[in-house]
Amino acid sequence: MSGDISTVHGAHSAPGVFAAVDIGASSGRVILGRMAGGAASSERRVELEVVHRFPNGVVEIDGGLRWDFDALFAEVLKGLAAAATVAAAQGEQVTSIGIDTWAVDYGLVNAAGELTAQPFSYRDERSRAAVEPVHRKLDPARLYGTTGLQFLQFNTIYQLASEQDLDGVQALLIPDLIAFLLTGQRRTEATNASTTGLFDAVAGEWATEFLTTLGLRKDLFPPLIQPGETVGTLLPEISAQVGLPQDTRVVAVGSHDTASAVAAVPATADDGGENFAYISSGTWSLVGLELKHPVLTEASREANFTNERGVDGTIRYLRNMGGLWLLSECQRTWAQEGFRPELTALLTAAAALPPGGPQINPDDSYFIAPDNMPERIRAAVRRTGEVLPDDPAAITRCIMDSLAAGYARTIRDAERLADRTVDVVHVVGGGSQNRLLCQLTADVTGKKVVAGPVEATALGNVLVQARAAGAASGGLGELRALVVQSHNLQVFVPELSRL
Repeated sequence: MSGDISTVHGAHSAPGVFAAVDIGASSGRVILGRMAGGAASSERRVELEVVHRFPNGVVEIDGGLRWDFDALFAEVLKGLAAAATVAAAQGEQVTSIGIDTWAVDYGLVNAAGELTAQPFSYRDERSRAAVEPVHRKLDPARLYGTTGLQFLQFNTIYQLASEQDLDGVQALLIPDLIAFLLTGQRRTEATNASTTGLFDAVAGEWATEFLTTLGLRKDLFPPLIQPGETVGTLLPEISAQVGLPQDTRVVAVGSHDTASAVAAVPATADDGGENFAYISSGTWSLVGLELKHPVLTEASREANFTNERGVDGTIRYLRNMGGLWLLSECQRTWAQEGFRPELTALLTAAAALPPGGPQINPDDSYFIAPDNMPERIRAAVRRTGEVLPDDPAAITRCIMDSLAAGYARTIRDAERLADRTVDVVHVVGGGSQNRLLCQLTADVTGKKVVAGPVEATALGNVLVQARAAGAASGGLGELRALVVQSHNLQVFVPELSRL
């Protein structure tokens, strides 16, 4: 099985179903997750059923790139209503709700609980001008030594420094904002808090001295909550609107979508145990290792690696790289020009091209904002002294080659900096369906690549909820065993002749 797992009726070994609200930068879903199978642990599996899909994207509002959060939340409510209806039709009841989204962005909520404006998107340029003033107050080496956070110009710390007035408001990261509107409870989930640049990577608490130095209130963010803890129950008006009981719990999960995705990486003792690298491949590529302790060395800072919290107090030691945003933006531009090739055909044509073509740096900030991506890629190639034809297959192959090469560099750097040896690379998320990218990654890294599951983020979300409800048990190893039992995974081995 791969992708969405069909529901198997009448085979549930534990009561209840779990609603996962999973929102990315370009789309969102509400998914029902069920624990199914026999009583033996080796027979248990987790099944997913997508009950609602909706688009997401940045829009220009009030002179900036923002998220249409009001529309986004309306879709969340539609999805929860659909979840209630589907569950009830099968004689089930939604036990809890978990929310994960992208990181760093936030909404400002006043004392009355009102959102003061639609939240800015990290793709807006406003935070660029705040980087230097922040670094004048907080030396980058000191920042990294405490937070362990990769420098990105859109990190929350720089976004907040660009705000004009923060009096009387609290900042709620996007999943926490959704949870607040559902429950009335203000909390900040720890895996997402660790992406702000204001979180102590060792202590696992807010770096309050940084807030003070930047002139920010210590209570600017609500108190921290850990994955598996209960945020609250549904407000009466929300309960009535979506058709779920008022005592339905909203449970904190790895609310940074990558934290949930990594929790569902199907790593087992048979394929390297702890010695695995992961690539959460989607709009962005999150490439790294799972560690027990952060790596806060100067060499790590210079390599621009990040130390973010994972489920169960793990450290996601990774680099945030460019991802399939490059290809999706190319497809958008080609569609505007009247060319709409099927993705499979496009990748097949790209795979047929000879190796050794031009490459770009997929991490270049030049590619962050939406625009004519094919021409920007060709311009970047021209700056290297090479020429890339104005041909979709050639441009697609350039993207795939560039991403695979970037993955290999990042994994080698992570091994060196963390003093670890990687035996296998797990690719999860949408990119796990991209056979060309997975094969190229195996070829360039020289390591076995295990692809899948596609829905790793939703699986991680559901599994944390299921464990909180007693429908699953154990640590990450036991949760990951359920993922392995629930999916047929694809394996790619290096084909050096392709290089």
